[in-house]
Amino acid sequence: MIETKKISLPVEGMTCASCVARVEKTVAKVEGIKNVSVNLATEKVSFDYDPKLVDLKDVAARIEDAGYKLDLIDTTKEETSDTELKTSNSDYQQELKKDLIFSIIMTIPIVIINMGIMWENFFLNNHFTAEQINKILLILTTPVIFISGKRFFSIFLKNLKHFTADMNSLVAVGTGSAYIYSMLITLFPELFSHHQNVSHVYFDTTVVIITLILLGRYLEARAKSKTGTAIKKLMELQPKTALVKENNLEIEKPLSELKIGDIIIIKPGAKIPSDGLIISGTSAIDESMITGESLPVEKIIGSKVIGGTINTNGYFEFEITDIGKDSVLGHIIKLVEDAQGSKAPIQNIADKVAAVFVPSVILIAIVTFIYWLIFAQADLSIALINFVAVLIIACPCALGLATPTALIVAMGKAAQNGILFKDGESLEELHRADTIVFDKTGTLTEGKLSIKDIFFDSISEKEFLSFLASLEKRSDHPLAKAVIDYASDKDVNYYETEGFENRSGKGLMAKINGKLVIAGNSQLMQENKIPLERFSKELSNESIKNTSIIFLAVEKELKGFVTVVDSIKPTSKEVIDGLKKINVTPVLSSGDNESTTKKIAGLAGIEKYFAEVTPENKLVKIKELQSENKKVVMVGDGINDAPALAQSDIGIAIGTGTDVAIESAGVVLLSGDLKGVLKAIRLSNKTISVIKQNLFWAFIYNVIGIPLAALGMLNPMFAALAMSLSSVSVISNSLRLKSSKI
Repeated sequence: MIETKKISLPVEGMTCASCVARVEKTVAKVEGIKNVSVNLATEKVSFDYDPKLVDLKDVAARIEDAGYKLDLIDTTKEETSDTELKTSNSDYQQELKKDLIFSIIMTIPIVIINMGIMWENFFLNNHFTAEQINKILLILTTPVIFISGKRFFSIFLKNLKHFTADMNSLVAVGTGSAYIYSMLITLFPELFSHHQNVSHVYFDTTVVIITLILLGRYLEARAKSKTGTAIKKLMELQPKTALVKENNLEIEKPLSELKIGDIIIIKPGAKIPSDGLIISGTSAIDESMITGESLPVEKIIGSKVIGGTINTNGYFEFEITDIGKDSVLGHIIKLVEDAQGSKAPIQNIADKVAAVFVPSVILIAIVTFIYWLIFAQADLSIALINFVAVLIIACPCALGLATPTALIVAMGKAAQNGILFKDGESLEELHRADTIVFDKTGTLTEGKLSIKDIFFDSISEKEFLSFLASLEKRSDHPLAKAVIDYASDKDVNYYETEGFENRSGKGLMAKINGKLVIAGNSQLMQENKIPLERFSKELSNESIKNTSIIFLAVEKELKGFVTVVDSIKPTSKEVIDGLKKINVTPVLSSGDNESTTKKIAGLAGIEKYFAEVTPENKLVKIKELQSENKKVVMVGDGINDAPALAQSDIGIAIGTGTDVAIESAGVVLLSGDLKGVLKAIRLSNKTISVIKQNLFWAFIYNVIGIPLAALGMLNPMFAALAMSLSSVSVISNSLRLKSSKI
């Protein structure tokens, strides 16, 4: 089996959707690479690769040949620090800022001169001829072209080598045409002697366009840096140092020097540096920044603590179990980064348009030039200025940023609320959901089960509990935990088991001391032809209705049963009511008996429920709903829920549940609070709404702007301003998600 690695690397120089397409194609052509995804908002390329076949330096060389720069920083070490992220972003902003300032300084006198020469009393008119003033303008414009505009022309030349084009090509051709035309008029006016009105030059147009586009890119870079603040905030949760206990001494060490097994001292108000288990002391920990839970969580010896959380009171010591990328916070940061770098299906629209956008714009610009020059018989300067306007007004940037900027902000917002989307597709699919199937135990209910009653016959209580506990200790099901908790207060024997078998959704079987022992529900008893009549009187008792029952049989003879009770979560009813208000149908699915399931459904306000369903049947029920053209979400927390979570259109795993359930889901709620389901749906709805607004603006801007430019109704300078602001407006609209209430 081929072992592949997944990597995400920064790419410099991408400015529009066409750049994204080119980088994706370049990387995808490399043998041994698959699942390539490029994100314009994060300026990163992600892909899976076979290390035996792929040399990342070769990938970097190919990307550089295509006109961009791949940063291999991630390959040299395990993690990238927050400082490095800030440095990388600020370096690009500083370069833009330098070019922009220089361009502004040079543009101001060019614009003043160009406007001033129209006035008879302008001081230059009294000292220089028109031809001499044009030469002054040429001298002032040339540094702007070759210094501030260098980035556009260098990428354009690389694109030309590969017969490709992007936004930089549009800017380079547009401003370059105006500059060369004006330069030729200035230096060789006799070339245009057969044309009328060719004395007017467009040096001001050239530099203003470059200045405005640089301004737009600078504002865009600043806005984009704000979209990624969630990752930075997550990184900032960890303290810079930790108090390590060595030979009964307190030694302060930087986080980079911590290792698994270190004993860490935590004082009141201190941040916890990494994951671990408390070995002495007790406290209450504020985990709100990780799980979204507002109340501090009580911790005792043996409790797990999470790096990045805060000790509210008390003194304790803990042993480090996980550090860096293996910690809970490390996993969360990785999930958020992966999700932010992923694509939502809705982005396919923009990608398809981007593939043909730039070539189409160049074609329209050429047709515009020919039309004005030949068919409209306009002067060369008019044809040229309309040609430039078409090139400059076109904006593939807004198309490329419409979806990823909204996704980045949404993923960050979700993480701050204890919600993790695994990718953009999960977020988009949740928006379409119309049916949500809830598991009962640990999802709608607290999952903190307790034994209510115990009934037994022809066996002692100690022997009964010993057989039951010996089986249940092999399971991590909430019912099993309830039995073990109850047995821990009793004097029971834990026997060795042979041939242990977990009958999913039904119960457990094994041989104990040579005897077949079966513990489970009525279905498992029926399958093994074990009659229940022996306890018919007790089973008909009103007090055991609405409880979960675990039967115990030895050598296929029923020996007794225990009843287990659970309570509904305080927020369950509120969440169910909230779902109904947004036209989402809630459904309860439980392996429990009919009366218990019906009772819980009633308390939660759910009309439709499935009782006594096995994990296999849960999956079948999901399929049945999907066959009715329902978009089904499954919410669960246990191993038993994993198949249904995987089958559903979107699986939502309760983070307090098992790793298997979390792995099968598209959305993870870090706390057990069901309000996260409602928040996730609201955020999904708002994000898709923002993406649609962004795409509409990007499309309508081009649909209106390009024809106006082609018809000669748009000055190139206004076109440059509009083009620059279009990208900024898309990012600003996405940033609204940060402050939106979910």
